[in-house]
Amino acid sequence: MALLLGFLLLLLELCRNTLSLGSRSSTEGTEVLELELPATNYETKDSYKAGPIGGLFQIVHIFLRVVQPNDFPEDILRKILQKKFDLSTDYEKPENVVLTLKIIYYEIGVIICAVLGLLFVILMPLVGFCFGLCRCCNKCGGEMHQRQKKNGPFLRKCFAVSLLVISIFISIGIIYGFVANHHLRAQIEKTRKLADSNFRDLRTLLNGAPAEISYILSQYTTTKEKAFSDLDNVKSLLGGGIHEQLRPKVIPALDDIKAMAEAIKETKEALLNVNNTLKELKKSSAQLNTSLSDVKRDLEQSLNDPMCSAPPVATTCNNIRTSLSQLDDNTNMDQLPSLDKPIDKINDILQTNLSSLVQQGYKSFNDIPEMVKNQTTDIISDVKSTLNSIGSDIESIGEQIPIQDQLSNFMGYINDTETYIRRNLPTLEEYDSYRWLGGLVVCCLLTLVVIFYYLGLLCGTCGYDRNATPTRRGCVSNTGGIFLMVGAGVSFLICWILMTIVVLTFVVGANVEKLLCEPYQNRKLLQVLDTPYLLNENWKHYLSGMVFNKPDINLTFEQVYSDCKENKGIYGTLKLENSYNISEHLNIQEHAGNISNDFQNMKVNIDNIVLLDEAGRKNLMDFSFSGIDAINYNIYLAELSKAPTKANLLSFADDLEVKANHLPHGSLKQSLKNNAQTIRTIHRSEVIPLEQSMSSVYQSIKELQQKSSGLGMKVTNTLSSLDSAQDFLTTRISSVIVEESQKYGNTIVGYFERYLQWVKISITEKIAACKPVATALDSAVDVFLCSYIIDPMNLFWFGIGKATVFLLPALIFAVKLAKYYRRMDSEDVYEDIL
Repeated sequence: MALLLGFLLLLLELCRNTLSLGSRSSTEGTEVLELELPATNYETKDSYKAGPIGGLFQIVHIFLRVVQPNDFPEDILRKILQKKFDLSTDYEKPENVVLTLKIIYYEIGVIICAVLGLLFVILMPLVGFCFGLCRCCNKCGGEMHQRQKKNGPFLRKCFAVSLLVISIFISIGIIYGFVANHHLRAQIEKTRKLADSNFRDLRTLLNGAPAEISYILSQYTTTKEKAFSDLDNVKSLLGGGIHEQLRPKVIPALDDIKAMAEAIKETKEALLNVNNTLKELKKSSAQLNTSLSDVKRDLEQSLNDPMCSAPPVATTCNNIRTSLSQLDDNTNMDQLPSLDKPIDKINDILQTNLSSLVQQGYKSFNDIPEMVKNQTTDIISDVKSTLNSIGSDIESIGEQIPIQDQLSNFMGYINDTETYIRRNLPTLEEYDSYRWLGGLVVCCLLTLVVIFYYLGLLCGTCGYDRNATPTRRGCVSNTGGIFLMVGAGVSFLICWILMTIVVLTFVVGANVEKLLCEPYQNRKLLQVLDTPYLLNENWKHYLSGMVFNKPDINLTFEQVYSDCKENKGIYGTLKLENSYNISEHLNIQEHAGNISNDFQNMKVNIDNIVLLDEAGRKNLMDFSFSGIDAINYNIYLAELSKAPTKANLLSFADDLEVKANHLPHGSLKQSLKNNAQTIRTIHRSEVIPLEQSMSSVYQSIKELQQKSSGLGMKVTNTLSSLDSAQDFLTTRISSVIVEESQKYGNTIVGYFERYLQWVKISITEKIAACKPVATALDSAVDVFLCSYIIDPMNLFWFGIGKATVFLLPALIFAVKLAKYYRRMDSEDVYEDIL
């Protein structure tokens, strides 16, 4: 209890000297601004694990719960702390009598065990003394004479097995004692390391708090640099934002006009191409017609040959003469009108450079970010000045938090405590060496007894001869009996001393475990200390009275311990806002409002943006009235879809050659073959190129027809889209500027809102995180007192007590069994047991 109160005072001293501490925080940053404090690492572990020996400690805890099953006596402890229970005066008061009975009831299990132990201490020496005197008088089995019985071998075996089992139990208890004695010494040797680790962590806490505050305040520079970067990029951020808001409406209209300008150029090129190709087609068609006429004339002259008059040849000549009509031209290209007039109109339209006018519209629209930059120069300068002034205010806040001065006193307190521990720790280690030696002697005495029993059993069992009479037993068997009697004698001599040690350590260890260790672990002890008006009858809450001298503030030991265990900051843990309210000195809305006011005064005027002037509009209208869509494309398509000749010239030439082959040899046959070859040449050199040209022009006419289809509606839609975009710029640009300016301003303000909020959270929650204080308290009570000392001490008395208790039945069986191993002075004949 003294150690617990001592560390609670340590916590109070930390509270009293850190009224202005804040907290270290790791807020969740945004995508553009990350704020996070570096983590602080501590040496001391949060929890302690006993290792394999922990299972033995649990066995002892179970035994204590059986002996002491009552709940923690909170009411009794409260009355004792309030000094309402004093047996030295008014012990006959009813409330004192009742409280005394409650204490007895709570301690009844411990009292019963202690009383039984004391009875053992008192009675065992008396019984041993009487037993020794009785045997000296040849009574109580002291007579060296053994009666032989039928069940003698059975009794001997039962006594031997029973003694062996009991010796094993005694050995287990002795092992517990050895393990506990060594473990306690090993843990005491770790005490210095544990204390040093805790003091280093406390120094890390105290030395790190000012550095953390400095780090938090220094992060303003990072925030300001980010804001300055955005302010310098007002062209891309604000101007670009306005540009992007208008872009979906403006750019498509300009793209349509640009596409229309390209369409005018493409239409001119298509018209020129078609017109020139038509001229070539007319020439090619005329040339084909001439060539076909020449061939046809040659054939007619050849058919005037006299051979065509003869009957067999006349029929062939008549057939050929009849088919000459197939050599006529099939097209009439001259009827197709020229495209010179539409081309002249397009050339007139192209006198105005519509593409250049569209590029001027693009440029006028894309100059918006630059216009924004030029118009916000003064506002940006004012915002930067405001941000610099906020930085000065934050630096002054850092100077108003007296961290180092307040922590210097507590640092001295830690140094004094560490000096005291270092000075007295060698004394503790020296006393522990004496305790370790005493525990070793106790365990060795018990080990000596159980060794006598094991030797007696070994010698007696191995040296026993069932055929030998009691007076003729061997030396080994007799030695075994003597060992058993020596063990019994030593048991009488030391058991009462051992039980005295067990009772004393049991009473102390059990009560410390039940009244301090368990309630500390489940925090019921802290709940008792948090009882209003308990430690000071004038203070409702003792801790707040110590820290603020305001006992009405709900500040409890349990809450402080829990917060420190969770590594929360001293500011929030001790509710130091009652002494130094950081929110009053760090008004987020006030600082953010100063920046917002600057942005509210921002005026950006963007006007006189003309996407397309009147010349460009007139150019589009002229194109729609150019008559391109009024051209009779069907006439061209119908004529160009015809074949150049009425018949296939190759087929005609082949047929002519076949007919010529049936004629007799002569000039007629040769002339017809020559004409067939000429027709093939015409097909190859004139018809095929003409067909290809006609097909190409056909496709061009088809595409031109598609492009010109609905030309007026296309132009009308383009101008409508242009008017809509221009109207949007005129009516909505002001609202877009306001909206984007607010977003831009909110972004800049948001950096500082997040920063100031992070500063507030950091100071109020995480700076000077008091986990080392809770760890130091755990190290003193839970680790050092309970785990290092009480658990091994309880295991020691549990093992030694178990072994001592079993000494009583062991010596009874040893005395009984020794009669069967020792050499008797006299013997009798076999005695028949009825």
